[in-house]
Amino acid sequence: MTVITAPEQFNTDRLFIDLSATLGRSVMLKVEGFNFAGSVKLKAATAMVEGAEADGTLRPGDTIIESSSGNLGVALAMIAASRGYQFECVTDDRCNLATRQLMETLGARVHVITEPAEIGGMLGARMNYVRNQCAAHDDYVWLNQYANPNAWKAHYATTGPDIAAEFTDPETGELEVDVVFVGAGTTGTLMGVARYFADHHPRVRVVAVDAAGSVTFGGPAKTRHIPGLGTSVRPAHTDESYLADVVYVEEIDTVQACHTLAARGFLFGGSTGTVISGAATWLAANDPQARLRTVALAPDMGERYLDTIYNTTWINETYSTSSDDDTLLAA
Repeated sequence: MTVITAPEQFNTDRLFIDLSATLGRSVMLKVEGFNFAGSVKLKAATAMVEGAEADGTLRPGDTIIESSSGNLGVALAMIAASRGYQFECVTDDRCNLATRQLMETLGARVHVITEPAEIGGMLGARMNYVRNQCAAHDDYVWLNQYANPNAWKAHYATTGPDIAAEFTDPETGELEVDVVFVGAGTTGTLMGVARYFADHHPRVRVVAVDAAGSVTFGGPAKTRHIPGLGTSVRPAHTDESYLADVVYVEEIDTVQACHTLAARGFLFGGSTGTVISGAATWLAANDPQARLRTVALAPDMGERYLDTIYNTTWINETYSTSSDDDTLLAA
């Protein structure tokens, strides 16, 4: 029997799906969405809150404020409700309605940014708002997921070791993983996993999967519609020296991947679709004989995307897809 006293204590760290039937090759997908927050962001949120409590930054009666495209906001709303804090999430109009409603149901205040900053776009505008709120309110605490080392340390301590433990041969002690694919958003998950393998299993290559239009790794900025992966301001965590490669995924390919998985009975979110699409593209180019043993991280589930990436009208309006594309998406 598993007994918990707070929702952030519940997590499933050892659930994997073999994507052989979907991708035509064995890619083990580590599912991170089966917790009360519904995404991998629960780990970073818990670590940042506990770190702020431990060093006295966060005290009873304080208000947590954070910029989030959605999933971290849900995790912090849940933790704030559990621990008795107020929480204000600063997001933008790409955040799914279901996600905003979920945060509000958990007691959070949600402030939606509608105009981008001249420097940094929507994320820059969100961060500017957070700074102004903190300057105006002594009891506001910004955890700052983009620069807080506890965000990546959470994955150094959990996600990386969980992968290693699951795929280490008990008889030989060999780690049977060659490549790990991780999505790049704030890069907390990515850098925690990459640093862990660099320190403990340097033979394993970690490949970052980013959204086309993200500036994280120096690419040109362009409009993005799916929240989660990609940024318009390079996160302080980011260190390419730990990465074997970076692969970019167009949003329409993210949508295609999500629909392909749904046709197999797996409903995942946009970040997961991006990671899977990126992994498939990288492997086709770098492992045509399918010899590499690979793991990919699934950050989120799909229920919050029913009105967007699983909605044909939204897809057509957003990407101006042709009838041929509609048929492809429905396949």
